Amino acid sequence: MKTWMKHAVICCTVPALLLLAGCGGGSSASSAQPAASGIQERTIKAGIGLNQDHPEGKGLKKFAELVSQKSGGKLKVQPFYDAQLGDDKKMTEALQGGLQEITIPSTSPLVGMIKEFGIFDFPFVFHDEKEADAVLDGPLGQKLLEKLPEHNLIGLGYWENGFRNLTNSKHPVVKAEDFKGLKIRTMQNQVHLEAFQALGANPTPMAFSEVFSALESKTVDGQENPLATIKTSKFNEVQQYLSVTKHVYTPFVFLVSKKFWDKLSPEEQQILKEAAVEAGIYQRELNRAENRKALEELKNAGMEVNEVSEEERANMQAIIKPVIDKFAKEFGEDLVKEMYDQVEKARQ
Repeated sequence: MKTWMKHAVICCTVPALLLLAGCGGGSSASSAQPAASGIQERTIKAGIGLNQDHPEGKGLKKFAELVSQKSGGKLKVQPFYDAQLGDDKKMTEALQGGLQEITIPSTSPLVGMIKEFGIFDFPFVFHDEKEADAVLDGPLGQKLLEKLPEHNLIGLGYWENGFRNLTNSKHPVVKAEDFKGLKIRTMQNQVHLEAFQALGANPTPMAFSEVFSALESKTVDGQENPLATIKTSKFNEVQQYLSVTKHVYTPFVFLVSKKFWDKLSPEEQQILKEAAVEAGIYQRELNRAENRKALEELKNAGMEVNEVSEEERANMQAIIKPVIDKFAKEFGEDLVKEMYDQVEKARQ
């Protein structure tokens, strides 16, 4: 592990553990009594939208192994892949209701609940993963996690979805004007919708589980996701063109049901927190390696790969600036300034 990553994890994990232990000490409708000490036999349902071959799926498997190891086999994580328990929104709602224990969605679906998470949907914020890590593992990332408990959720940190890139079945996209008229599947996210509209595309929100069939039937022309997701979802089978736009960096956020969390002892809470952080480091490193490998594999699978120049990225950024300015006011201009300041600091 790189030295800077070790320091970042140590610096953010210790205070986060203290904070989260404090969150677990409160009472809720489902746990009027303080949690007993020690480790009990428990089965923990953990669901994600992606498949088990994706770095997120492998990260979830690693998390399950760590939890079992740290608890002496008493805590058992039961993983569910491929949206078996529903899409990100449905699983998050299940956590709030105490019907499911863990999910690891992108931050984007949380925006309807906590608008400030929308700052991570701004296009062209980060140049590389180092800058993203600095923001997510720093004070701003922690500040957003602290908004979750009032919504019956606990955040144990951030994993990585990664830089999103565009695929489509119509034509190469290398310039801003190439977006015009393309029907692109996006997440249900207002920043993404308006940014693509500004570029002249026709964004179409839909659940991730529906995307492959929509691309295959030509219901939509294209979609945008990180390279590892494009590869493991086999979108190359129904998409000819891949444009390396890197237009948005999307984190995953590791969520636990607060109703479940409040029933855990401090020892059990610490086991889950430590496992989430350790598995997150593994998942990020794996995701970055997979993305590098995925680009070559997608080329070899027959996709036409188009690089987007820095000049064109700057042009796209200028086109969507009014969208960013609009949502900066909505999410909080001070918060947005704090994010850009931390990015700038990470670049120095």
